[in-house]
Amino acid sequence: MARRKGVPVGDADVHAQIADSGSLHAEHGHARAVGSAFLLDTMRSGLHAWKPFLSILIITMLGVAVLTGIYAGCRDTFAAANRFYRAQGLHDAQVISTMGLTDADVDALRQVEGVEQAQGMRMIRVKVADGDGKQLNATLEEPASGSPAALDRPYVNEGWLPSKPGEVAVTAQFTHDTHRKLGDTVEVAADGEDDGTHGLKIVGIVTDPSDLTNPGGCSGSAFRSSVTNDYTFYTAPDGIQRTFVKADGTPIAAADPKVYGSIVLRLDDAENEDAFTASYDDLVSGTVKRIENGVQAKREQARRNALVEEAQNKLDAEKKKAFDQIDAAQAKLDAQRRQLDDQLKQLDAQTAQIPVGVPEPAQLAEAQRQWAAADTKLREAQQAIDTQRNEAFSAFAAEQQKVDGIATPRWYLQSRSALAGFSSLKSDISSIESLGKAFPIVFLVVAVMMSLTTMSRLVEEDRGLVGTYLGLGYGRIAITLRYALFALLACLIGGGLGLLIGFLGIPAFLLVVIRGLYAIPDLRLEYDWLYGSLGVLLFVVGVLGAALIASVREMRQMPAALMRPKAPKAGSRILLERVRPLWSRMSFLNKVTARNIFRFKARLIMTVGGVAGCTALILCGLAINDTVAALGPNQYRGVDQYDMLAVANDGDEQALRKKLVSDGTTTAIMETRIENGEITNANDRGTNVQLTVVPQRQLGELNTMFDLQPAQGDSLLGWVHGGNRNQPVRLDNSGIIVAQSAAQSLGVKAGSEVTLRGDGTQPHKVKVAQVTRSLIGAEAFISEDLYRQLFPAQQAGDGGTEPAITWNAVYAKLKGSDSEQSEYVQHLKNEATVMSATSCAQQAEDFKFDLMGAVVALIVALAGSLALVVLFTLAHTNVSERLREMATLKVLGFYGREVHHYVNREMMVLTVMGIVIGLPLGRWVSGLLTNALNMPGIYFEVHISWWSYIITVVATLAFAWLVQLFVNPVLDRIDPVSSLKSVE
Repeated sequence: MARRKGVPVGDADVHAQIADSGSLHAEHGHARAVGSAFLLDTMRSGLHAWKPFLSILIITMLGVAVLTGIYAGCRDTFAAANRFYRAQGLHDAQVISTMGLTDADVDALRQVEGVEQAQGMRMIRVKVADGDGKQLNATLEEPASGSPAALDRPYVNEGWLPSKPGEVAVTAQFTHDTHRKLGDTVEVAADGEDDGTHGLKIVGIVTDPSDLTNPGGCSGSAFRSSVTNDYTFYTAPDGIQRTFVKADGTPIAAADPKVYGSIVLRLDDAENEDAFTASYDDLVSGTVKRIENGVQAKREQARRNALVEEAQNKLDAEKKKAFDQIDAAQAKLDAQRRQLDDQLKQLDAQTAQIPVGVPEPAQLAEAQRQWAAADTKLREAQQAIDTQRNEAFSAFAAEQQKVDGIATPRWYLQSRSALAGFSSLKSDISSIESLGKAFPIVFLVVAVMMSLTTMSRLVEEDRGLVGTYLGLGYGRIAITLRYALFALLACLIGGGLGLLIGFLGIPAFLLVVIRGLYAIPDLRLEYDWLYGSLGVLLFVVGVLGAALIASVREMRQMPAALMRPKAPKAGSRILLERVRPLWSRMSFLNKVTARNIFRFKARLIMTVGGVAGCTALILCGLAINDTVAALGPNQYRGVDQYDMLAVANDGDEQALRKKLVSDGTTTAIMETRIENGEITNANDRGTNVQLTVVPQRQLGELNTMFDLQPAQGDSLLGWVHGGNRNQPVRLDNSGIIVAQSAAQSLGVKAGSEVTLRGDGTQPHKVKVAQVTRSLIGAEAFISEDLYRQLFPAQQAGDGGTEPAITWNAVYAKLKGSDSEQSEYVQHLKNEATVMSATSCAQQAEDFKFDLMGAVVALIVALAGSLALVVLFTLAHTNVSERLREMATLKVLGFYGREVHHYVNREMMVLTVMGIVIGLPLGRWVSGLLTNALNMPGIYFEVHISWWSYIITVVATLAFAWLVQLFVNPVLDRIDPVSSLKSVE
């Protein structure tokens, strides 16, 4: 093409010349090979577009960090717990029986398919004096030998395990609560026995492998603290039978060395499974079913037969001994009777020899009187023997009925999930992990939206260049790769940085908090190559897909069309124009703003959607924080209507009641029995509860101490109360009432059947009559009559027809202010008769949940960062695609501030629209997320304070204003001449 001298060549002419020269390649029907010039230009274009590159990089980094960070912290915790359980040989399943277990049971279980090892555990329930006159409950166990293959080995923190009688190892929880230390002596007494107390020297401080709760951390005074603590002690092998003995030196019945308290099992291949996964649960469940269907019934009957035989042999021996004694007495009496009969014959003969009319000699009369007296004594002795024989017959007949009536023992098989400590750890960490799975979805959606917007704008800016390359004969695939590599590189760099944050930064932060909850040895950071790679790949696929869509959409056009500037979007009427009273009163610039907002619908959707998502995330984080903060007041000043709970030492119940009455501080009192209990659902998953037995005469008073409302039901907008709020739940004999915080974690509802175990009792099936609203603590209420029915022989009798129940706790309402009530309760704790006392006012003030607070802070920080990046990306895209418009405004005489106001007003309106949509969206997501936090001792009832809404709005607007500070200099640098230069 000829060129006239002195006339510059326009862009269109250059593009036409390139197209003409490139058409030679196109005529040959093949794409031009990618050369160094193409690659060099690609690199230069990428460096020029550093802002879009940085936006994609940061969004990907945040998304990968959120996706991997919370997951990594939780998996590191699970991995450390698994290592600890394997090292200490924590059992996979456990068998307990209502009448003990024997070596024969151990041998039978070893023969079951899937059982690798079976080990009997000897244990005894004891009372422990804490030094202040209070009695604590504990289970004294004999750990297995030091063999590495032994099960349930305690982890030694200080000292060593006992090696001889008189020594004991206690848990760190016990030393924390009682301030005992190595070398101290604890006094223990067998529960229900009268063999006296025994002094045991503390030689070791250990961790029970089934409970990793940190006694000195956040959980020490948190929501799972029970009113009555139950500890585990460890003694030397054979220490129980050598410590708890009768006066004759034989072990007491509870210390029988031939009877095990439980049998623990290790299953085949269980060590190769993650104990916190469904596959492990399936493995254990399969073996448990084989035990139930195979040996359980046989061994239960065999145990009964053995008990019956033992009892029958003992009864027969006693019967023989008793009747032998009676027979011996009868034989002696018969001999005396024969002797007396002989004497009578002699007297009769002497009497017959006396002549008629001759007086009877005095000596003979005296002999007759003596014989009569002896005869009377023999008759009385015979009557006594007959009575004794009849009583023996009756007594032994009753004993025989008892022997014949010996019930068949009941086996209870429990998996590791039934351990409250294991279940709590799994539930807590899994709940946090569920948050880590939910939030990355929002980040991924926002990343794809922003990438689509960014890449669409990037390709649109390069329309002329794309058309030129197509005209030169470069293939569409090669040109598409230009943008795909741009997005891929940003994703890979961002993903790499995200992995560093996700596997190092966030887990390190979370593990600091988790260590405060659980004392897990060897808790360290680990990298999961598969999960990390898949996390990066997920964002790569999303962002790369958006880049491909944007580039392919533009390259559908012909090269000549691409070389020309894209025609401005045609104007059109908007809905607001039809509202004549409002539209007529709007200024010209406001009308322009409204038209621009709705004219660019893609930008409208992207901006409003991005801002709404970020707003929802920020509100969601604050909502969780508000929900946790409201738990204490809502529980201790809402559900709990009492002011104080005091638990007495056994034997001091009446003294405590008299103390409360004499002080004159209480306005109402309800006596109860409180003990540690455990509820297990149909899936063999259990949790500890505070079991409260309510006297039959005070069932009505329970509703004055607790606001027992029906539990909340699930809905799309969160949890809403079911039933009539004006009709409180009443306790009766139809079943137990379970707190919502415990019921939700086990998945039980009103009408469900669960297994209930009391303090030192055997488990029994019971119906859940109702689930009531409760936020903190796991409680269960049971009536006195139902308790007697389930556990008839658990309490010491008083000689009556029914066993006695010790009412060891008092719920009371107090006079005075919150501070006065707290002071009174603190004073009451120092009384020797009081084992523990709690003030609702103090608990409401002190309650905190550090783990959730840390996660909330992390979520809010990441959500705020995402919001800032999203707003910056959208603002930059908005300005870059409207350079000619901004230049026109400047040419028309708009000042810099007016141009700023023109652009920023649109972004601010779109931000406000996003906030309006994001607030209800955040409330809805908050309900979903809090429902996913499934913990045994706490129920998250969604609560959002009004200031959280304000903080969310202010934060989002502040991010928008901060972005304006970066955008305004860009607007100032727009050159009207170069921007309006014709491309024709």
